[in-house]
Amino acid sequence: MAVRPVLKMGDPRLLETARPVEDFAAPDLRALLDDMRDTMRALNGAGLAAPQIGVGLQVAMFEVTRNPRYPDAEPVPFTVLINPVLTPLSDETEEGWEGCLSVPGMRGLVPRAVHLRYRGFDAGGNPIDRSVSGFHARVVQHEVDHLHGILYPMRMTDLRRFGFADTLFPGQSLQDD
Repeated sequence: MAVRPVLKMGDPRLLETARPVEDFAAPDLRALLDDMRDTMRALNGAGLAAPQIGVGLQVAMFEVTRNPRYPDAEPVPFTVLINPVLTPLSDETEEGWEGCLSVPGMRGLVPRAVHLRYRGFDAGGNPIDRSVSGFHARVVQHEVDHLHGILYPMRMTDLRRFGFADTLFPGQSLQDD
């Protein structure tokens, strides 16, 4: 178990498409999941995708309890999501402020589907099938985008709503993402 360095925007590995996990019993997968969990929690991340630590596998995880980076966010249960498939449940979208551990210190207003179904597998290879809304849906979309080489600024429609967190939100104690 270790806190791993997080790749930053500009690293070409963040733009690659991740490969599906084929062996859920592989010891390397267990070690990866432990390192991802330790890294995400140490950095107060709402989620983390394997490509962010340089591993090109379709593995994401997320969790929001009490998080200083998202003080008003609704709770999101700890979830390991492997080989995910996302399906919007309506055409409704909304813009929300996002940050990213790979884009430290920045925030941007990003449109996302409000209602979403996600399917995939947990750490043991058991199926996951959930329908979610709001912040939970936003977090899932953000993390799964990493598996397809997409960083949140690529989803933005107005770069005038992108900047340094301390400038956009003066006086708020937002940590680096």
